[in-house]
Amino acid sequence: MAKLYFYYSAMNAGKSTTLLQSDHNYRERGMETLLFTPSIDDRYEQGKINSRIGLEAKAIPFNHELDLYCCVAEKKQKNAKIACVLIDEAQFLSKTQVRQLTEIADKLHLPVLCYGLRSDFLGEPFEGSKYLLAWAEEIEEIKTICHCGRKATMNLRIDANGNAVTQGSQIEIGGNDRYISMCRKHHKHEITNRTDAKCVQLC
Repeated sequence: MAKLYFYYSAMNAGKSTTLLQSDHNYRERGMETLLFTPSIDDRYEQGKINSRIGLEAKAIPFNHELDLYCCVAEKKQKNAKIACVLIDEAQFLSKTQVRQLTEIADKLHLPVLCYGLRSDFLGEPFEGSKYLLAWAEEIEEIKTICHCGRKATMNLRIDANGNAVTQGSQIEIGGNDRYISMCRKHHKHEITNRTDAKCVQLC
């Protein structure tokens, strides 16, 4: 039986690299894949998945308007060799789209491999990640480390001067220049210190 998989991590843990390796493994065995990446991610060319170590692959850009089930069903009808669906930056999926991914696994019998962040820069869950954690059959953490050597589980947003950002939109695309992976202890320390400093200024 095909399953829905969710591979999650903090920033810069190698999610896209792992996705592209999985894609390579399928194609090496003569099977076709469908790759999806969010259209909102404008760090590279739209419709392309890039990893920090230089790997890349073309992908179908998605926004919340795209019906993933219908898209995959149509393409599978045209190409019987399609054997797997891979989703990059899966935290940007909507609840409805995660439901559609379950239908791809259950009705089209295709495994769906999703890679994304679990939470945002304030530790709040993304919509897509929340429902992947609830509905995926297989959940696995891709590990990375904090500067202290502990496992990093949080994502700290920083400004141009390297200071912690504690307000703003949940979604702000960026890489190493905007985000740092941290353990919960140090993430909490940075956020609390920044918030306390603002409180002092207001008093």
